[in-house]
Amino acid sequence: MHDPHSERMNSRETRAAAGLALVFAFRMLGMFMVLPVLATYGMDLAGATPTLIGVAIGAYGLTQACLQIGFGMLSDRIGRRPVIYVGLLIFAAGSVLAANADSIWGVIAGRVLQGAGAISAAVMALLSDLTREQHRTKAMAMIGMSIGLSFAVAMVAGPLLTRAFGLSGLFWATAGMALSGLGLVAWLVPQAEGPLQHRESGVAREAFGTTLRHPELLRLDLGIFVLHAILMASFVVLPLALVERGGLPKEQHWWVYLTALLVSFFAMVPFIIYGEKKRQMKRVLLGAVTVLLLSELFFGLFGDSLRALVIGTLVFFTAFNLLEASLPSLISKVAPAGGKGTAMGVYSTSQFLGAALGGMLGGWLYQHGGLASVFVGCAALCALWLVFAVTMKEPPYVTSLRLPLSPQALQDATLIERLRAVAGVTDAVVVAVEAAIYIKVDTEQVDRTSLERLIDLAPRRAEA
Repeated sequence: MHDPHSERMNSRETRAAAGLALVFAFRMLGMFMVLPVLATYGMDLAGATPTLIGVAIGAYGLTQACLQIGFGMLSDRIGRRPVIYVGLLIFAAGSVLAANADSIWGVIAGRVLQGAGAISAAVMALLSDLTREQHRTKAMAMIGMSIGLSFAVAMVAGPLLTRAFGLSGLFWATAGMALSGLGLVAWLVPQAEGPLQHRESGVAREAFGTTLRHPELLRLDLGIFVLHAILMASFVVLPLALVERGGLPKEQHWWVYLTALLVSFFAMVPFIIYGEKKRQMKRVLLGAVTVLLLSELFFGLFGDSLRALVIGTLVFFTAFNLLEASLPSLISKVAPAGGKGTAMGVYSTSQFLGAALGGMLGGWLYQHGGLASVFVGCAALCALWLVFAVTMKEPPYVTSLRLPLSPQALQDATLIERLRAVAGVTDAVVVAVEAAIYIKVDTEQVDRTSLERLIDLAPRRAEA
């Protein structure tokens, strides 16, 4: 018998996932390409101080944090595409503003405007509209990979583009990428039949309270806040350390980042496999935070030669990439049934707030205490994270499923009770307005097909 769930993604779903992954990648490239170059090239701008360089590095995070949940909710009301188009145009306008700036204040204004094009939630919601239930996780994983890849490309492309075309040319390139994103959404991404109400990819107002009171989710929100604060603060000073302490001209920094990102990518994979297979994600997380802390102390105490700085950068990115890949997976595991979209919305807001604070803090510390004070400050943030992370519980090793319900199944008062009695089901909630049930399951104990069979039998059992 043909199993519909064994099918691959169809061409429409593949186009949607590939197109939206590219939109995400282009936008993330624009956000991150300035990281490795603003500290070294930005000091030539009128009015530039280390503090203001830090503000320019982190400024996009502030408007992203304020607007991304609101833009996601707006896309539920007026449609995904209008929100995505407007967001990309705002991002392009911010890039043009920064490209034409001859003072640090112009670049800060451009970065603030770039961040205001906060389309992440709308893009994820459109992806949900365009993919079937059984392929949605795969499609979202493609977007996750595009974000990671674009970060790696940005670290290398930023220095190369800036060397060739200057800081202004870099911002013109990001404007071009935003406009390319518009073209992708218009011509490559298929039309959706209509917005799909979906709590795994969108924010539900009624789930906010639970999310904000959930101690395990709050620990993870603090984690991503600290991780991106450390990233932004470190990049206020790491390019300067490579020039001042390592004697490496700013035009050659690209090879340090390329080496570090390639090595760190392969170095982190065994730890992710170990954490998932052996169900030791807490141990992996604590180990990575400890290594991140040690890498910041190493930069501060021993980062006085090019060799030491390259080694420190390799270790830093291994820990950073491992945490960046693990935290969203932990959010998915820990979030209650039907609460993943809201949990991810709060998580993303925490990430952008961390980026904003990290840039500002890094610039201020450097201006008042020099390079070492920034690395020590980042180590202190890591220590704070460790204090909260040590008390976290081992996460449940579960997957979120959303299954559609027939009208009869919706009326079955015993459905939740029977599902929760199944070994491997840890949580379940019926959302009547979506005619769907959200279930958290341990896939080593129970599979999707047997759950569907149980739900299909439910109305008959209720009638009997």
